[in-house]
Amino acid sequence: MLKIFRKKEGQKGFTLIELMIVIAIIGILAAIAIPQFVSYRQKGYNTKAKGELKSYYTACQAYLADVPAATDCALATVSPWFNPSSDVTIVPVGFPTMVGTTSVHTAGTSTYSILASGNITP
Repeated sequence: MLKIFRKKEGQKGFTLIELMIVIAIIGILAAIAIPQFVSYRQKGYNTKAKGELKSYYTACQAYLADVPAATDCALATVSPWFNPSSDVTIVPVGFPTMVGTTSVHTAGTSTYSILASGNITP
């Protein structure tokens, strides 16, 4: 009966132990890679929210340069310079300095706002 399980001349293949070791190694690599991937996605979402807020700030500055008598910088009024994405929420306040305007990505973890110096902070 043991002759059935023995390798015959010229037969090639993997043993069960070898296959289990390979599966264990793949599992360990996946356990390391998946949390890193999630972290990189969060950083990307937050960076997109920060970038869109900076683009909105720049568009408002361009709008103010073109229309000096402007009294508001709503998203609709700066549409020639800036088209926001649907997954980032921008709440404009503080015209004309834009101080306090915030943005957040729907899947992000940080809310960004414009400071008095024009810098953006989380």
